[in-house]
Amino acid sequence: MKIKILSTLFLGATLIACGGKNDKKQNAVTEVEPEKKEKTMEEPTLKSQLDEKKANFELKADDYKKKIYAEGIESVENSGITSSAKQVGDQAPNFTLKNALDEPVSLNDYLKEGKVVLTWYRGGWCPYCNLTLHELQEELPNFKANGATLLALTPELPDESMSTSEKNDLEFEVLSDLGNKIAKEYGIVFKLTDEVAEAYNAAFDMNNHNGDTSNELPLAATYIINQNGEIEYAFLDADYRNRAEPSELTTFLKDNK
Repeated sequence: MKIKILSTLFLGATLIACGGKNDKKQNAVTEVEPEKKEKTMEEPTLKSQLDEKKANFELKADDYKKKIYAEGIESVENSGITSSAKQVGDQAPNFTLKNALDEPVSLNDYLKEGKVVLTWYRGGWCPYCNLTLHELQEELPNFKANGATLLALTPELPDESMSTSEKNDLEFEVLSDLGNKIAKEYGIVFKLTDEVAEAYNAAFDMNNHNGDTSNELPLAATYIINQNGEIEYAFLDADYRNRAEPSELTTFLKDNK
């Protein structure tokens, strides 16, 4: 269920800390040697962090796990879900869901204020999701500056969402989509292969997080919805390790005001 999203995101081990930008403006000075500008390391993109996690998995995972995860992604690709899901130009289904504080949150209510960046994550148990939530939190001020609100949906139980929200100091709404009801309206729900479901439950206790035994998850999809309720941008990928780049979402918002 969805959370109010991020700040120095996630989990100690799964966490990555993003530094703030300290651009000092130099004052024009006469007869004084100009100040040296501090060097700052370029902040990594979300993609670079996700790619690093993929590479670590390939180094450390056993052959069986690599095989079943690859087959799981292939199964999603073969299902055709990325083509059958809601696309650019489609009307976005409205919904009202409870947030981590058990308060109702409506998509249409937020659309009255401006555009909505709507994203799904699998759960706080997913390290790729944690990285993504952290980077979305870092980008949140830019979304707001361009008139957009960020809403995140998850199939996790509300208690699990609150736990993730508190851990990561998220500052956007995280909404619990129990049973993937809304995700199904957007056409982004798929069933895990038996082998991957078994691995996720053994490693992450996924079914207890979600409160059901369906072994269904949403794509890590991201949409931008305009005030008419029309989808303007859609990120749909069968590979859960690939996510919409937050800075690119900001660029889209800027270019399509």
